[in-house]
Amino acid sequence: MRAAVLRTTGDDKIELVDDVEVTDPGPGEVTIEIAATGVCHSDLSGMTGVIPQPTPAVLGHEGAGVISRVGEGVTSVAEGDHVIVAWSPPCGVCKNCTGRRSPHLCTEIQFGRSLMPRFSQGGNPVFGFAGAGTFVEATTLPAEAAVKIPDDVPFEVASLIGCGVTTGVGAAINTAKVEPGSSVVVFGCGGVGIAAIQGARISGASEIVAVDLQDAKLELARQFGATHGVKPDELDALKAELTGDGFDYAFEAIGLPVTMRAAYDAVRRGGTACIIGVGATDKEVSFNAFELFFAEKNLQGSYYGSADVRSDFGRLIRMWQHGRLDLDGMITRRIGLEDINEALDDMRAGTGIRSVISFAG
Repeated sequence: MRAAVLRTTGDDKIELVDDVEVTDPGPGEVTIEIAATGVCHSDLSGMTGVIPQPTPAVLGHEGAGVISRVGEGVTSVAEGDHVIVAWSPPCGVCKNCTGRRSPHLCTEIQFGRSLMPRFSQGGNPVFGFAGAGTFVEATTLPAEAAVKIPDDVPFEVASLIGCGVTTGVGAAINTAKVEPGSSVVVFGCGGVGIAAIQGARISGASEIVAVDLQDAKLELARQFGATHGVKPDELDALKAELTGDGFDYAFEAIGLPVTMRAAYDAVRRGGTACIIGVGATDKEVSFNAFELFFAEKNLQGSYYGSADVRSDFGRLIRMWQHGRLDLDGMITRRIGLEDINEALDDMRAGTGIRSVISFAG
């Protein structure tokens, strides 16, 4: 079976192989034939070690496909169902899933059953990145990680919902709860940043400012709903012009301490700075004690768009179906698995929004 495997953390390339085997589905598990998978910046973070990942590992986590086999006791999906892979699935019974109503914070499966090696090569175990592993023709996962979708949704579109779109749109709609008429600034115009811009637009924000170093990305941001696009050194002047004292909401979709601090500084007193980007565990962001008290700003993390994948995946699909959410336009390259390293290089260079790998044919 074809797959793209990271051999060692720190490698700048992943290895294309054709002899990986997927485990059979056990009780409560399913095997998914991957039809399409997006190339997400988190895959780069897994390569560098920003996101800890045992190796060797099949990378990829933003996937969609068809259930080919089901294990004993599985009733939520059946063979032939079209599904999106949820790399952080809720168990449905823990405190976060029930009383706290925060299923996106459930770790029972992600840090439990999902940590098991799902593949093998030459008799040796191979892990799946983020408990998934979608740069492969088929993967076996807990049934909770397979969210059924309508058969007429294109797999390329569905795959984006598996991570980047849910993360970005959800940050605006679910986490920060952007209000109509508000002002928003988004740092970073990659896939997640563009999704956050769309979430702010859907929520009815009046001003949506995109911040990026690349002119091409700022132009793309305007196409998806940004009302303004600026380089970082131009932001303060625009902030003064548009708001006087700061934005109502800021979203950081890069994962760097400097931009996290910039997001906090960009919002008004009482505003909300929402951190979406994945930062390294050895990096810190500094605040003095007085400013945290005096400004009464909300500094908030957003994990997987604060989404309940069991309902929010369907909600995002309906937004796309009714023209409120542009997913087709986010796909800037359609590639085969053999092009994966080129797609990763494009991401490092900041080119485009999303490359999507298709396994069709």
